[in-house]
Amino acid sequence: MTGTISVIIPTCNRVETLPRALDSVLAQTLPVDEIIVVDDGSTDATADMVRASYPQVTLLQQQNRGVSAARNRGIRKATGDWIALLDSDDRWLPAKLEAQFRLVEQHPGHRLCHTEEIWFRNGRRVNQMLKHNKSGGHIYSQCLPLCVISPSSAVLHHSLFEEVGLFDETLPACEDYDLWLRICVREPVLFVETPHIEKYGGHEDQLSRKYWGMDRFRVRALEKMLADDLLTPAQHAETVAMLLHKAAILEQGARKRGKLERADHYLLLMRRYSQTPGPGEAIGHAE
Repeated sequence: MTGTISVIIPTCNRVETLPRALDSVLAQTLPVDEIIVVDDGSTDATADMVRASYPQVTLLQQQNRGVSAARNRGIRKATGDWIALLDSDDRWLPAKLEAQFRLVEQHPGHRLCHTEEIWFRNGRRVNQMLKHNKSGGHIYSQCLPLCVISPSSAVLHHSLFEEVGLFDETLPACEDYDLWLRICVREPVLFVETPHIEKYGGHEDQLSRKYWGMDRFRVRALEKMLADDLLTPAQHAETVAMLLHKAAILEQGARKRGKLERADHYLLLMRRYSQTPGPGEAIGHAE
């Protein structure tokens, strides 16, 4: 084994699904060293349930500040060498961590490992679309269209957060997309090709249902990448192309809905980035 493991589970009003997530951690064939549940302002019986049924769990409570703030608080509290993320509506299969750390031991120096997954929506298993295909290696380009690493599948070495920072708490959604870009531009990742998590969708409190136009937040993450000096010329060109593509869709959608100020914002953004300055040249951030 390559070090100690801390599990971070953010949750808000999911007293019904949190036990499934916690039980899946406790059932791992490779035991973890620490489980931290961050209760992000629940108004249900989440805290009482954790205290009564899972005394071995460290429970942190805070006012509702969003999933990024909850994960970040757990990461700051964690003592493990490795951070394993798990959303409170998902479930690990029993050999998940064992499979991941076997691969880590075979490929020393890698600091992020994720796995294939099984999807359920409204209680029924569904197939992933081709655009959700996952892989390992240098995957920055594959990360540009949308999030291709599920937080619940990811195990990260703690040193990564020290180098690239934590989740961006200013992003209401797509905060994982933003983090994976920052990591994958720097180094390759490992991927376990067999499914080791079950992701459950279709419930009302999913962020993808709460916020329209999720590409709004991805565009902000792409702007951050373009302001960074880490991109190669090819990566810079790919990132600009993806930003222009997403901004064009957002501009058209906003104009169609009569949101002219928002449409003009994306039109201005496209004009700025269509000049395609090279790496290291300053670009203004459009508010």
